[in-house]
Amino acid sequence: MGNFKPRGNSFRPSGGAKPQRPAGAPSARPAFSGGGRPPRRGAPTHDRSSLSSTGVKSEQTFAGPSGEKVRVIVLGGLEEVGRNCTLIEYKNDIVIVDLGWQFPDEDMPGVDYIIPNMSYLKGKEKNVRGVVITHGHYDHIGAIPHVIPHIGNPTVYALPIAAAIVKKRQTDFPMSQVDVKTINIDTVLQLGVFKVHFFHINHNIPDSAGIVIETPAGTICHTGDWKFDYHPVGAPPADFHKIARVGMDGVMLLMGDSTNASQPGQQTSEAVIGEELRSILEKAKGRVIVGTFASLLSRVKQLMEISESLGRKIALEGYSMKTNTEIARELGFIKINPKSLITIEQVKDYAPEKVTIICTGAQGEQRAALSRIANDEHRFIRIEKGDTVIFSSSVIPGNEGTVQRLKDVLYRKRAKVIHKDMMDVHAGGHAKKEDVKLMLSLFRPKYYMPIEGNHFLLRENAEVAYSMGWKEEDVYVADNGQILEFSKDAKGQSVGQLMADKVPSDYVFVDGLGVGDVSQVILRDRQALAEDGMVVVIVQVKKETGRLNSAPDIVTRGFIHIKENIELMTAMHTTIEKALAAIDPLQSMADPAMIKDAIREEVGKILFQKTERRPMILPVLIEV
Repeated sequence: MGNFKPRGNSFRPSGGAKPQRPAGAPSARPAFSGGGRPPRRGAPTHDRSSLSSTGVKSEQTFAGPSGEKVRVIVLGGLEEVGRNCTLIEYKNDIVIVDLGWQFPDEDMPGVDYIIPNMSYLKGKEKNVRGVVITHGHYDHIGAIPHVIPHIGNPTVYALPIAAAIVKKRQTDFPMSQVDVKTINIDTVLQLGVFKVHFFHINHNIPDSAGIVIETPAGTICHTGDWKFDYHPVGAPPADFHKIARVGMDGVMLLMGDSTNASQPGQQTSEAVIGEELRSILEKAKGRVIVGTFASLLSRVKQLMEISESLGRKIALEGYSMKTNTEIARELGFIKINPKSLITIEQVKDYAPEKVTIICTGAQGEQRAALSRIANDEHRFIRIEKGDTVIFSSSVIPGNEGTVQRLKDVLYRKRAKVIHKDMMDVHAGGHAKKEDVKLMLSLFRPKYYMPIEGNHFLLRENAEVAYSMGWKEEDVYVADNGQILEFSKDAKGQSVGQLMADKVPSDYVFVDGLGVGDVSQVILRDRQALAEDGMVVVIVQVKKETGRLNSAPDIVTRGFIHIKENIELMTAMHTTIEKALAAIDPLQSMADPAMIKDAIREEVGKILFQKTERRPMILPVLIEV
């Protein structure tokens, strides 16, 4: 075979001419467009075999409810944390509650996020009377620019903060026009046959609301994300009076948040967190750097007000942090003297004990502000001995490792690190068991449906209802896409039935500007590349004879280091030559794909025999 000469991650016998890289050959691509991978929001329990790219592009149509029945279908949020979306349908009228996204799981390389599959609405677009939003978190509004154009461009109704965030985000989607109507908590909407009104509820973002939908079969209440906070920041407590009044009028179905329903007790008040934060800032001798969610505006409000009262200047870092805070200030939720705000570039001009930095990145996201600061990658800020770093957030499931690594870096740099396990520096935004019990007592629904959580969380939420006397047949623990129908019996009483039938609720992937164009096949290819890498075999053959014109060129990425595997590369080269020699030249001239198939099969065999790995093999045929 002669002498071989490795060149980087490519390999061919020495002395042969290397062909030019043909158009369309594989090239590197960042895992996620627009920066680092977004934080994972929980591992869904979906059977990956059901993953689909059909989404709203489906050509299949689905019949609506028959007769006088009201249909409730949850398209996302019953098997995962995120992707919240609920349809309520009666004859030719449809109302949608929330249109959110879900962050991808670890085995979904290249996917930015996942949105609900709206193919059930194919042919029914004109029936969608409106989309009502519970609050401004992306797992409830993130899918709006991607979905709205495909479902007839219905109006989106939202309270001021959520409406402002949706409108602001639309600047990134100039081709997707969305009609957003700002409402208030006392607004009453008539959307087709449905009468929709709202009740104030507490969460960790302002303008959070539960939704009451009066239907011909009875009243449906949707809590959205919620908790009971008797001492909230910047907002009144939940409207217990209105909730109780709706309950007295009669509730057919209550759809309730399950996120923290497995946890005992009551959710911590935001006011308690404020007291702890004040104590920390008062004692801090140097800069205070706080990592938290950009959407946790109640926390940001407290941090800014406490810092201002202590004479500290405030710097915000992170695009979403700056954007959301600007919206909150414009709407009057955050009131602070503009002189108390400084840019991140100005931090160096002030004594350390006079500065508070509020930034994104508490989940350890690679390119978020806190990670860049910790890793000395920030243009203006470096961690110094004496800095106090506060993680004022819970750790999203799946991010434990990245958060711990970030903490380790901060500890190594002798920063003082404070997190939820040490002090009360974070209060969740979701109801715990005792809160759920109180909500059930106020509404007293005939039927209860746990929503928003993995299946085990739905079951835990259901157990709370059982403990309070609800029968198992009156509590619906459903899957995404499962049809729930309600009607009136002869006595005028509401009767519910959870059907075995399901509508499509498969994942629709958003990858850069593409929506639904990443199929399971593509995802499988990406997984193979991520796990075992790839081998590109470039061969030149004579057009007249179908035989090799020069020695093959072999390129690897993510598979092996060529300089350390000369023997394997030699075996691969020998295998390729034998495979091509065994092909009838006349057949190969008539069907060039035969050469590619032979290379793929034979190289795959030899690589598995010697490495027990299955890299993706990409033959490239050049006729000369």
